Amino acid sequence: MIRGPCKLSTATTLTPRRVHHRQHITHAPAKRTLIKMSAYNIANLPRMSREKLAELVRAKHPGLTVIDVRDSDYIGGHILNGINVPVASHDYRMPELVRTLKDKDTVVFHCALSQQRGPSSALRYLREKERLEGGKAEGSGDGQGVVEGGQTVYVLEGGFVKWQEVYGEDKELTEGYAKDIWEFGY
Repeated sequence: MIRGPCKLSTATTLTPRRVHHRQHITHAPAKRTLIKMSAYNIANLPRMSREKLAELVRAKHPGLTVIDVRDSDYIGGHILNGINVPVASHDYRMPELVRTLKDKDTVVFHCALSQQRGPSSALRYLREKERLEGGKAEGSGDGQGVVEGGQTVYVLEGGFVKWQEVYGEDKELTEGYAKDIWEFGY
């Protein structure tokens, strides 16, 4: 036990009472909160080739939904029957999207290049789905992107830029295509 004042520095003098209080604070056990981490990350999101997506769109696969997360760069064309959900609207639209797509078995996200917005949106969707379902959706971590209920979430390889190179002028697969916008690259 410390008796009398204890000099810590020239500016601070600790009395026995202050020393006891400081010891109590520094040795108090910290409360620990367990946070369940999602198994999903951008690295293990599965990718879908433009050829495979074209095959599904052409076959009018009923369980397929394409989510285009481009903002102003949505002008110039989009995949047939795709839904435009701009990144700026994700805060309030993601829970609605999870509920709307609950019965779909294949969901494909993309942006212009599918390097940032597309993968981030797919990841956000999976985590929101997990949250709304009470943690029932488990990512396998092996790149399968399958969530409980059999839904598989993909990111389109190369995004719309690569898609339009092959399928831009194909009216069975692309709508609203403006060739002059894409003529000189993205």
